[in-house]
Amino acid sequence: MWKKHKWLFVAILLLIIYVAPLFILGGDSHVRIHDNLDSNVTWYKMVLDSGDYTAKVGTANIDQIMDGSVPRDTFDSEFVGIDWLYILFSTPVAFAISQLITRVFAFLGLFLWARDYLIKDKKYLVPLYFVSLAFALTPYWPSGMLSTLGMPLALWAFLNIRNHKRRIWNVLILTLLPFYSSLILGFCFFLVMVGCIWLYDFCKKKQFNGRFLLSIFYMGLIYLIVNYRFIYAMFLHPEPDSRSEFGSHHLSLLSSIKLSLKNFVIGHTHDQALAGYIILPTLLLVLVLIIIRKEWAKEKLFLWMFGFTLFLSFWYGFWWFDGWNLIKDHVEIMRTFNFSRFHFLQPFLFYGLFALAIVYLLKKGNAWKKLAYIAITLQLVVVFVNNSEIYYRYGDGTPSINEFYATEQFEEIKNYIGKPQSSYRVGSIGLHPSVSQENGFYTVDGYVNSYPLAYKREFRKIIAGELDKSPVLEDYYDNWGNRCYLFSAELGKNYDFGKESKKHIKKLDFNSKAFQAVGGEYILSAVPIDNAAEQGLTFEKAFNDKQSYWKIYLYKVAS
Repeated sequence: MWKKHKWLFVAILLLIIYVAPLFILGGDSHVRIHDNLDSNVTWYKMVLDSGDYTAKVGTANIDQIMDGSVPRDTFDSEFVGIDWLYILFSTPVAFAISQLITRVFAFLGLFLWARDYLIKDKKYLVPLYFVSLAFALTPYWPSGMLSTLGMPLALWAFLNIRNHKRRIWNVLILTLLPFYSSLILGFCFFLVMVGCIWLYDFCKKKQFNGRFLLSIFYMGLIYLIVNYRFIYAMFLHPEPDSRSEFGSHHLSLLSSIKLSLKNFVIGHTHDQALAGYIILPTLLLVLVLIIIRKEWAKEKLFLWMFGFTLFLSFWYGFWWFDGWNLIKDHVEIMRTFNFSRFHFLQPFLFYGLFALAIVYLLKKGNAWKKLAYIAITLQLVVVFVNNSEIYYRYGDGTPSINEFYATEQFEEIKNYIGKPQSSYRVGSIGLHPSVSQENGFYTVDGYVNSYPLAYKREFRKIIAGELDKSPVLEDYYDNWGNRCYLFSAELGKNYDFGKESKKHIKKLDFNSKAFQAVGGEYILSAVPIDNAAEQGLTFEKAFNDKQSYWKIYLYKVAS
């Protein structure tokens, strides 16, 4: 058995090695902060601790964040599987288990799809193991779960149904994936793509495949059930929210083209395929060989997939083109829902193309065969170098989970204030509000996808002076505003000022009355505020802890 499947075991071993640091280091591991520790990871804890985890739609707010203005329905429903991990395990363990789950099913999904529908010759199973492994180790957005990494598994199931292969696995995959992936951050776009495959069969081949069509609606229905809170908040909740003031974008034609090409080569932060280093040059080489040798009829699957993947990048880049604004200004959903996110389809398409390109080169033999194995090896090096423990510890220099959330330091702050945390609210400057939220503090600020428009306008009064000094921050808040932060023009869009920072805020323009109006009493600042007294802030104490990334300067708003 070992001899027959040794390369499969090697691939599995490499996957285990990749995720092992998360289990070995636990809270001392280094993971993504952006759209992860600064938001989603803390949301799970806040919602679970709120007592309103299963509250009826439209009946509850999460009191801990933003003066209790954020509806429970802004966050994932109780049917989303990643929440269950955070119920059962501590934050580091839940995060590690989620990483293992997603990467195992990503590996399985890409392998099955490539084996059954891209390369059917069984003598190429070994390279498929390692192409699938490379896909499974891409640095996807952690809180997205299987939103991108689960797509090839879902496509495998759908193609089985399309080809009348009746397997219980098809039903299980389409039933269970919605519980561990995101509809709006991936699978709604995937279902559109699968729907286009059905439409192609119907229009081009004159095939009305009822079972295939029903399977698409079935998975869509499961997603609607799992995401019922989002459906309510997006379409049925009458109160205007922050999304209703999302601004138009103003990219020129040239800027849109540049953004499209950048996306194709580098990718997007939420779904990086890491294709630009090895995969894309390999694809371009194969594309040139196909053209030179006039093999476009033989290799039309490769050409179609390549063209579609390139199209997705241009769809992304031109979504921000100012030529859309006439429509966006009159159709609210065009502003409040991000239709550019069809790019979430790109990672698995890139690796499917990579599998096709590798087999194409292997078939050519000789030097081309060596080049194919070199390309696979180098791509594995690329994904391993981008392992979160390597990238965030050494490349990016970000704090570990424990250093970021600084539990002991914030326990000291809580004890110093000496009142029940629910009896006062804090705001953060120079660090993410999620740090205080994770430690049980009630905040006036926060980072969420949607909250009442009335609160956005009230909160703006606090930071109006700082926004006036920075057109960048003013645009960032007024035309987006999901980060409802106590901005400082001197700090800019930087919320990671560690204890080694020498930065001071020389002149903060802060409306303390407006801060008090939304319940604010204390400021937790990662840097000293030189003119604090002039702004009605009394310095209380500086808190330092060797286990923490931060040095926190505590200020109290004068009564």
